[in-house]
Amino acid sequence: MTIEEVRVVAMPAIERPGPGEDELLAAFFNVDLSLPEGYRAELIEGEIVVSPPPDGDHEDAIGRLLRQVARQSTAELYGVGTKGIVTPLGHFIPDATIGPVGLFRGMESWSEPDGIVMTVEVTSTHPNRDRDQKRRGYAAAGIPFYLLVDRSKGEVTLFSDPGDGDYRQDARVPFGKPLDLPTPFGFTLDTSIFT
Repeated sequence: MTIEEVRVVAMPAIERPGPGEDELLAAFFNVDLSLPEGYRAELIEGEIVVSPPPDGDHEDAIGRLLRQVARQSTAELYGVGTKGIVTPLGHFIPDATIGPVGLFRGMESWSEPDGIVMTVEVTSTHPNRDRDQKRRGYAAAGIPFYLLVDRSKGEVTLFSDPGDGDYRQDARVPFGKPLDLPTPFGFTLDTSIFT
């Protein structure tokens, strides 16, 4: 299936009972399997979204963040990229997914978020998806923390306390200012890595 065909298959973000949902999910998995290397498909609130490979600055931000998490967290945590997560609002692929060491071993490509401590998104071409739809999806899935590295705004936001379909708390700092990460992280994130 080509990217042009994906646009035809994508449906608006409304609830559809019965076969409509099944057809959309089947189309989504078909697109996911036929994408060029490096591209990824997500199903976000009823819409199939295809993203190109990220730029180097995006990947550098993820790498530097995961390095801090692995080295400084008080708990034994690590992060992976491109882990498919099933949420109540769709099938999402965070830029990074963080959990206890060994959590991801044996997981299917698309898995429930059980045990995931934090998801991370670094904004790129469509930052509002990361700021809104994905934030609500991760909260609805009960993922304790969501870290948004917003490159266009020059700030990092840690969302926490998921409930009622969204996160109820957030801590926001501009790039370069420290951001305290609570337990199980237990360290202060150096956000100058994003500048």
